[in-house]
Amino acid sequence: MSPPDLNIRTVQADTVWHDPQANRDYYSALLAGMAPDADIIVLPETFTSGFSNDALAQAEGMDGPTVAWLREQAMAMHAVITGSVQIREGGAVFNRMLWAAPDGSVRHYDKRHLFRMAGEHERYAAGSEKIILDYKGWRICPLVCYDLRFPVFSRNRFGQARTDGYDYDLLIYVANWPSPRHFAWQTLLKARAIENQSYVIGVNRTGGDGNGLHYLGGSTVLDFLGQTIVESGDTPQIQSARISHAELTAFRERFPVHLDADAFTLHD
Repeated sequence: MSPPDLNIRTVQADTVWHDPQANRDYYSALLAGMAPDADIIVLPETFTSGFSNDALAQAEGMDGPTVAWLREQAMAMHAVITGSVQIREGGAVFNRMLWAAPDGSVRHYDKRHLFRMAGEHERYAAGSEKIILDYKGWRICPLVCYDLRFPVFSRNRFGQARTDGYDYDLLIYVANWPSPRHFAWQTLLKARAIENQSYVIGVNRTGGDGNGLHYLGGSTVLDFLGQTIVESGDTPQIQSARISHAELTAFRERFPVHLDADAFTLHD
């Protein structure tokens, strides 16, 4: 029996610059107005600050107010809520994608590919591994923004992490992807869906930030053919989509690209 369909909510918003409490209040209001049937709610990258090297001073620990807020919201909404924030651990700060589940647990993925064109690699620590999350029978891979440009890291293999199946069924990217490179955002998301035979969610922000950058949004949910299920425009908005594991499985069986795929391993 296939896992159940998942109800997805993409939350595309104009993040407040360098004000974690204002952002928690802002996103709380958006979540409060949401229909209570979501399974996964996706917020943008660095949703408490915007994408900023100068936000390191505001980085919290895993015992800080934002992780507590996410946990409370997930339990209240009976849904997973995910997005990235700056988290300090030891002497380093990570761009950390948090995965808060309705049972109160929180897991995380640390952004591996740091955006050197903005100096992110000089201020933040890089993550070391990809993670796969299990939720309601789905296998889900969370990634962050610039990771989208590295298809080998996100490659969906067959018979390696799982002897009888694919690494994952759903790929999620959270981002602050500015308007000058919006075409790349749209194109690469479709490419990742097609080449990995996977659903893909991409959630971007809108508006402008303190770096003088503008964002066109374009948050989307794509099916395993790269076709758009739902897509946002350039304004703050919440979109809903339903994805089917049964349809995904049927397509993979009809079109078994994995039988001709190259085996490989990744090394740091």
